Amino acid sequence: MEQNKTLVTAGIVAYGGAEEVAQAAISVAEHTQGVDLHLMILDNASPDGAGNQLQKMQFPQNVQLKCSQTNLGFGKGHNFIFQFLNQNQKSKYHAVINPDITLDTDAITEICHWMDNHPDVAMVTPRLMFPDGTEQQTAKRYPSLMALAARQLPLPFLKGVEKHYLMLDEDLTKPTDVQFCSGCFFVMRSDIYQKMGGFDPRYFVYVEDADITRQALQYGRAIYLPQVSVYHAWHRDANKKLKNFTMQLGSMFKYWHKWGFKFI
Repeated sequence: MEQNKTLVTAGIVAYGGAEEVAQAAISVAEHTQGVDLHLMILDNASPDGAGNQLQKMQFPQNVQLKCSQTNLGFGKGHNFIFQFLNQNQKSKYHAVINPDITLDTDAITEICHWMDNHPDVAMVTPRLMFPDGTEQQTAKRYPSLMALAARQLPLPFLKGVEKHYLMLDEDLTKPTDVQFCSGCFFVMRSDIYQKMGGFDPRYFVYVEDADITRQALQYGRAIYLPQVSVYHAWHRDANKKLKNFTMQLGSMFKYWHKWGFKFI
């Protein structure tokens, strides 16, 4: 560990798109200077050969690459990364990062320092921006059937449901308690991640972030931190492909079975 710097582990689970994955990892490594960051990329048996391409690339010294022979899914992949990076020396914080994230500031250090001053907080998600600087809507309440419909169907009578789900009825210019941290980028206390066992492995992909936030809320607060921003390309495959939407719906039913059904 670098002297006087907090040890932070971080993971990117990749499934295709080697160039985008590399851009994310290099961006995170180059902009994270205030903590001792150990970042792993796990290629989840990408069908486009991304793993082989990534193996030929040069990364900063604090970035390592592992290639799985099978697709573990999102949550299991991140759990593998966490356990591997924490097997010898335990980190204080752990960051979950999507491969379509890029940084232009030391966002991870800012979040960790803020969490140092707020020991009752279990996890934090920052403000998300599209690459062109347009703001995304990050803060969320617990997912419901009507909220899911509102996100998929542009129907006027669902706008109020979507506004409530996205907490647009709150003042989001200040740190705000949320019920759902986006899995594309969050920082969690490592001891809490360890106690929970990380992501629930029953979710292959989708909704595992809502679930892990729900678990973390049993240990502390989940916070949307708008003064810290990261860029997120946000491909939204569930909105474009029937297969992905079906997988998302299946994960929602798993979530409701575990935590109780919520209509609105």
